[in-house]
Amino acid sequence: MNALTLQWHDAGQEITRKIYEQQPTKNPGTVRIGRDPARCDIVLSNPTVSGLHIEIYFYPEIQGFFIRNLRSQNPPLVDGQQLLQGEMPLKQGSIICLGEMQLKVIAVDIIGIPATILAPPQPPVAQFQIQAGHQHPPTPPIKQAVYGIECPKCHRVSPYEHQHLPCRWCGTSLAAGMSVLVGPQ
Repeated sequence: MNALTLQWHDAGQEITRKIYEQQPTKNPGTVRIGRDPARCDIVLSNPTVSGLHIEIYFYPEIQGFFIRNLRSQNPPLVDGQQLLQGEMPLKQGSIICLGEMQLKVIAVDIIGIPATILAPPQPPVAQFQIQAGHQHPPTPPIKQAVYGIECPKCHRVSPYEHQHLPCRWCGTSLAAGMSVLVGPQ
């Protein structure tokens, strides 16, 4: 399972926590970090950290962990760069500063995706039914329409299964997205 390991010092103790790609959290699909235990999965005690400061999530299409700022008045520093909006990738050795707190990414464990082998399409075999001397081609299957989630910002449609992930194009949460019916292709 894909995981990111954070390490920091809080109240005189060294703390190490692993963040997994899929784990139960207060906001499914992300791990939120800040001072507020009601809204955060990782709670820091330093008063310079915002109540709800950042979230870290795994982006499966890119196969990496990302950080998103949740507090524009107190933006985090990631590897010396201020993260005012949007998200940034995290890597082993990344330093995250939340107020006066410093968290270090000490490990990123990504399990690679196995190669997908695509077989060339096979032409359909026409089978005819013979009924009383007449030949009838088989009835083609009817393709069903499926649901998707329309991003509230860029209006692109993601598969419905990705409703707990951010939009793959602009990073906006799909939680407020509209369900749309996508016609058969």
